Amino acid sequence: MKKLLLFVSLLIFTQISLGQENPRPKVGLVLSGGGAKGLAHIGVLKVIDSLGIKVDYIAGTSMGAIVGGLYASGYNAEQLDSIFSRIDVDALLQDYTPRESKSFYEKRNDEIYALTLPFNKFKLGLPSGLSKGLYNFNLISSLTQQVSHIRDFDELPIPFLCIATDAETGEKVVLDSGVLAQNMIASGALPTLYSPVEMNGRLLIDGGVVDNYPVEELKARGLDIIIGVDVQDGLKTREELKGVTSVLAQINNFSMIEKMEGKQKATNIYIKPDIKGYTVVAFDKGNEIIAKGKEKALEFIKELAPYGNSNLKNDKRIVFQDSIYIKDIVFNNLDNYTRAYIVGKLKFKRNSKISNSQLQKGILNLNATQNFSAINYSFEKMQDGDKLILQLKENENNTFLKFGLHYDDLFKSGILLNYTKKRLIAKNDVASLDVILGDNIRYNFDYYIDNGFYWSFGFNSKLTTFNRNITSNITDDAVFNTTANAINVDFFDLSNQAYLQTIFAQKFSLGGGLEFKVLRLESETLENTDPVFENSDYLSVFGFVKYDSFDKKYFPRTGWNFNSEIRSYLYSSDYKSNFERFSVAKADFGFAQPVFKNMTFKFQTEGGFAFGERSISYFDFILGGYGFQQVNNIKPFYGYDFLSLAGDSYVKLLLTADYEIFKKHHLNFSANFANVGNKIFDTIETWFVQPNYSGYSFGYGMETVIGPVEIKHSWSPETKDHHTWFSVGFWF
Repeated sequence: MKKLLLFVSLLIFTQISLGQENPRPKVGLVLSGGGAKGLAHIGVLKVIDSLGIKVDYIAGTSMGAIVGGLYASGYNAEQLDSIFSRIDVDALLQDYTPRESKSFYEKRNDEIYALTLPFNKFKLGLPSGLSKGLYNFNLISSLTQQVSHIRDFDELPIPFLCIATDAETGEKVVLDSGVLAQNMIASGALPTLYSPVEMNGRLLIDGGVVDNYPVEELKARGLDIIIGVDVQDGLKTREELKGVTSVLAQINNFSMIEKMEGKQKATNIYIKPDIKGYTVVAFDKGNEIIAKGKEKALEFIKELAPYGNSNLKNDKRIVFQDSIYIKDIVFNNLDNYTRAYIVGKLKFKRNSKISNSQLQKGILNLNATQNFSAINYSFEKMQDGDKLILQLKENENNTFLKFGLHYDDLFKSGILLNYTKKRLIAKNDVASLDVILGDNIRYNFDYYIDNGFYWSFGFNSKLTTFNRNITSNITDDAVFNTTANAINVDFFDLSNQAYLQTIFAQKFSLGGGLEFKVLRLESETLENTDPVFENSDYLSVFGFVKYDSFDKKYFPRTGWNFNSEIRSYLYSSDYKSNFERFSVAKADFGFAQPVFKNMTFKFQTEGGFAFGERSISYFDFILGGYGFQQVNNIKPFYGYDFLSLAGDSYVKLLLTADYEIFKKHHLNFSANFANVGNKIFDTIETWFVQPNYSGYSFGYGMETVIGPVEIKHSWSPETKDHHTWFSVGFWF
């Protein structure tokens, strides 16, 4: 027994001694910057995972920091491949803010102006042209949620560091602590594309400016074996130097390539994938680039294999937890925006459980206001949840001049000039004045105080004018005693509204208010009668519910919308001595759904009716035409000319098939059907009858910087008439 114990003891001692004599070498991994070419890192990591190589430390710059940071947080290479293959490339490069993140007010303002310029002290500025990179930050933050509480990067599943550049001093900044997502984004803040990232009092940009291959940082941390992946460009030939950008990149590469000779010698296994011909923004070629990385790494199997262990293959997968309990929400002091405003934009409150998607949407809602030039967030662990810590930097620009132009066959040509002033009187407020010069002079003034979840207040004043032939059923019959079937009418509508609105069920806009309207209609073509046949003031109260999740206003592919309004006319100066109180209710619903690639089906239905003692015909539902900004109850309808059909009630169905023949160019076919008349909902029998009116259209549309350019050819089987309508620019 003693001999057995002695033998076992000697065996254990021998194993310990051998272990001490031959410890596993510490393996470091350095990943260079290179934009989309950095996706080749994933291909190399696939080979490293397959060999069971345990990486002890990662250092990365720019795209190398993003891939390396995600790997260090616990993802394996297969998961990284899956993540990057699902990324929306256009959204990534454009820092996309989805339309549904914008309030109704913000949607309107973003969808009628072709150009917006800062205006400060009577001097025009230029748009910054730099992206905040918030789409990228939101993405990286959600992907690193499982390590969001770690502040020392040595405590990550794999210790990690990345490199950034101090934009003021040009110094190299080594980032090995803090919020992982913020550090990764700072390392990849490419100059001329993304705004600098402010961290710890320093303004940081892409680390590739000073050190695009930080092998020395790994050496300083005592790593024994360093595997390096280099996706940087070499020097270009004179034939390849085309344009200022390539020349500037070449100048920056001079010093980098000079340094790389020493850096390469400091690397034990130096892997340089063959990715010539791919650009830094070629994310759409991601699968090819990843394959190139794997292909090159396989050439180094003999060199890599000794550091692997087939029993340690990295096939573990992070289980993504898609819920966060927000115990508290805090943010830095703001001069011009209240807590109610911030929380209202987030659309979630403290002590609430939310998904990562809800968090990202809330942050995008803040970004959509354009009131903040920088938005960062992090989490702090609390006893029974997380504290959301927001860092918001208010936009210094609060005054803007905006411009637009439009043509349609109703309002004719118009040039839009806008003056917008934020923080005019109170916190959270914005004032906006549109002046439209052209064939019909118009204006629109808005003042709005946004209080988020609480009741917000707004005031609107709007002047609408146009001139058009109208038919006899739109006005009192007496007007037409001396005319055949139509007269040319000048339309003047001045509406002033004061209203309150709030958020309902975190999605719907719910509100109501008071309106004072001046309505005047006159015609110089009338004979032997007063040319003015309406000149009354009207006082009304109204309520509304709205929802809109279309991805685009024009040519939407997904989403749905709903609008409903009820309005009661309480008083009139009664120019025609025929006013009695009445009300009008109306609603519309629509949705868009892609049926296959580039083909979208859109369904819309709407209706309305008047009720009360006796309605005024000028507030009837009037259908016909296309391509104009709607006013009162004037609605578009294919197959009939503008202002052709009228009644105090109507129901309408519109079906559209839109095919995007190539990017931003559309062919579409539409069919609409309607019943229009007086009291058509009075009996059940009239609800479900064959439509009295129908129309069809075939059109072409193009999305441009000034808005949609469309041409529509329309016809109706009832009248056999054909109409062609042309519209240019955003509708206003």
